[in-house]
Amino acid sequence: QVQLVESGGGLVQPGGSLRLSCATSRIIFSIGTMGWYRQAPGKQRELVASITSGGSTDYADSVKGRFTISRDNAKNTVYLEMNSLKPEDTAVYYCNAKGWGIARFDYWGQGTQVTVSS
Repeated sequence: QVQLVESGGGLVQPGGSLRLSCATSRIIFSIGTMGWYRQAPGKQRELVASITSGGSTDYADSVKGRFTISRDNAKNTVYLEMNSLKPEDTAVYYCNAKGWGIARFDYWGQGTQVTVSS
């Protein structure tokens, strides 16, 4: 059973920073596109940022210039560095891995709460 293990959420004041981490298996990490999604109360889950196995990144317009996604291939871990946090960034953040092996795969982490509040 593939696992995505997330960490790093919490409570932070507006303007502050947090770093989320997501670790998974070597094979999934090496062939998959890793992404971070978020879901705020009453809203649909949305893509925040993604990074391919080759290192290409994509960001939601709302986080461009503030968030950075990166990957550590030695640790099979993807990170989301979040700076200049705003109250509207408050949500449950989910790690995702998708791609093709023998068949298409699409795995989710358990989610980690990020709350931006004074």
